[in-house]
Amino acid sequence: PKINAAITRQLKKIAHSSALGFANEPASLLAEKLAAAANSKLKNQNSKLEKVFFSDDGSTALEVALKLAYEFTRRTRGVKSKPKFLSLDGAYHGDTIGAVSLGHIDLFHKAYGGMLFQTDKVMSPYCYRCPFNCAKPERADARKYRKCNWECVGKVEQKFSAQKKKGNPFAAFVFEPLMQGAAGMIPQPDGWLNRVAEITRSHGALLIADEVMTGFGRTGLENSKLKIQNSKFLFACQLENVRPDFLCVAKGLTGGYLPMAATLTTQKIFDAFLGEYEEFKTFFHGHSYSGNQLGAAAALASLEILQTEKSVRQRVHLQKNLHEELQTLWSLPNVGDIRQAGLVAGIELVKNWRTREPFALRERAGIRVCEAMAKRGVLTRPIGNVMVLMPPYCTTPAQLRKMVSAVAESVAELE
Repeated sequence: PKINAAITRQLKKIAHSSALGFANEPASLLAEKLAAAANSKLKNQNSKLEKVFFSDDGSTALEVALKLAYEFTRRTRGVKSKPKFLSLDGAYHGDTIGAVSLGHIDLFHKAYGGMLFQTDKVMSPYCYRCPFNCAKPERADARKYRKCNWECVGKVEQKFSAQKKKGNPFAAFVFEPLMQGAAGMIPQPDGWLNRVAEITRSHGALLIADEVMTGFGRTGLENSKLKIQNSKFLFACQLENVRPDFLCVAKGLTGGYLPMAATLTTQKIFDAFLGEYEEFKTFFHGHSYSGNQLGAAAALASLEILQTEKSVRQRVHLQKNLHEELQTLWSLPNVGDIRQAGLVAGIELVKNWRTREPFALRERAGIRVCEAMAKRGVLTRPIGNVMVLMPPYCTTPAQLRKMVSAVAESVAELE
């Protein structure tokens, strides 16, 4: 109701005006609120995220970050440089050309290979199927019982070092913090992101955080090292004490009401695009609906709700309830791994949990489970053999039980 009211109030004033050369009050206030939320006190951090560029969706938010990082690198390393980007294996960052170039899922990206620029990839910290994890399968999140020596972090260092030897260091590392979505809900173990961020910084590269899915409280209190008072953090990066050079947000920005996105960056990067008129140093990039007043009004109302003590407590309780409900699924022999980061969970289906043997694609295991869940009144979609649960923040305990019980009953039908 509060978001509805905010949109209605704004609609009585003005629905939209161009951001090309003009500002508006709701977008300006929203930029201030976003910067404040992104700059919560973190230790040993780089420059604050003080500048906000509004766009339309997650993909365009990533495009803005890529273009800014590319040109910033050229201007600081020399305009003849050819900046390159590093992202994770299985990455998905959107469907526009730059975002697709960062992606490494052939199903989505292979057909457009001729249109893309080359990017490098490095292994994801996929503990459940990591070739370096020597632990035998247990009935628990694979991150909890893994046996390894952080080889996945070592691979990142190797990539940066190898690229540096070529004389063209990476311009930026692009990642989804804590949970990699379209790759199959791959969670990162505690400490991975902080370690990788330090490596990136040590090689003089920028950090681009894609928080389109993970932002606005979605990843909750997953990092066990944090105290409850830090639950007001709205972004996954903050849970690993990392402040990126670019923070890309969308989806939850308006509470799902209107299409709107934002790319936050630093004063230093902003300043690289300032100059005399005749120098044409400005960032020549824009969207017709940047900073739309209706979207900004919805986002301001949503942020206000998210940051109340009551909302924080509800999300904390919902996260704990989700964890408790998910534990009931370990009794199912076709459940191989259950990974949760706050209020996003992935349930990987396998033929045999003791061997981690996956279902063949032709068996449509994930789709069959989703179809069975729909008959039980619960709508979701799979990522291959991984079931996804991302309950809305307004979910009641009874609804949560219904969601998880629908998963259990539907997975049992695979037998």
